[in-house]
Amino acid sequence: MAPLLLQLAGLGAALLASALILISFVAFITATEMPDLHRHEQEKFFLNARGQKETLPSIWDSPTKQLSVVVPSYNEEKRLPVMMDEALSYLEKRQKQDPTFTYEVIVVDDGSKDQTSEVAFKYCQKYGSDKVRVITLVKNRGKGGAIRMGIFSSRGEKILMADADGATKFPDVEKLEKGLNDLQPWPGQMAIACGSRAHLEKESIAQRSYFRTLLMYGFHFLVWFLCVKGIRDTQCGFKLLTREAASRTFSSLHIERWF
Repeated sequence: MAPLLLQLAGLGAALLASALILISFVAFITATEMPDLHRHEQEKFFLNARGQKETLPSIWDSPTKQLSVVVPSYNEEKRLPVMMDEALSYLEKRQKQDPTFTYEVIVVDDGSKDQTSEVAFKYCQKYGSDKVRVITLVKNRGKGGAIRMGIFSSRGEKILMADADGATKFPDVEKLEKGLNDLQPWPGQMAIACGSRAHLEKESIAQRSYFRTLLMYGFHFLVWFLCVKGIRDTQCGFKLLTREAASRTFSSLHIERWF
């Protein structure tokens, strides 16, 4: 039994090393020396509820909303409605309770091949283009690129990243808001609060293959070793940023894909 265990441990170490090399290689070939901020001409506009073109605002304009929600979406015609229904139900209820609260939801269709834009536009027609806007990218950029496009077109004092799959309960934004407020005073008006699913790690591992678990640990180690040591779940798609932090962070983005 002992030799077998040693062989399995050796195999695990070899797989982990291979995973680290693979992740490092992917990071290297997808990174660029300077971020590409090019925006196609049709990506500078959105359609209002009447189907008319309007120019998108800029992150460098003064904010006119309290909260912007940026939803990167790629082939999400089936899952997006569940997320949007929950998010807009919460946001509308909150606005009724506090009429001074203002928000917008920006769905960024990252070059989808399905009806993601059409599904999202129905919410624009229902709630109005002041509350829901759809940006359709000419070609797929990757999650990072899609989020950046949404953030650069936002009007909020605070900007929330939220995945289209609804993996996080939307009302949990209040926990992020509290976390952000607890960080005050914000140096240079910059602060970021990150959601975390680290407490669900044991449950998720039980549903993953051995190799995927190794990849996960390998990736977490690289992020911890090279980049961020104080955040356990850097990949959770639920993050709240101040406007200044969002503009500076995404202006410096070098990797647009899934990292």
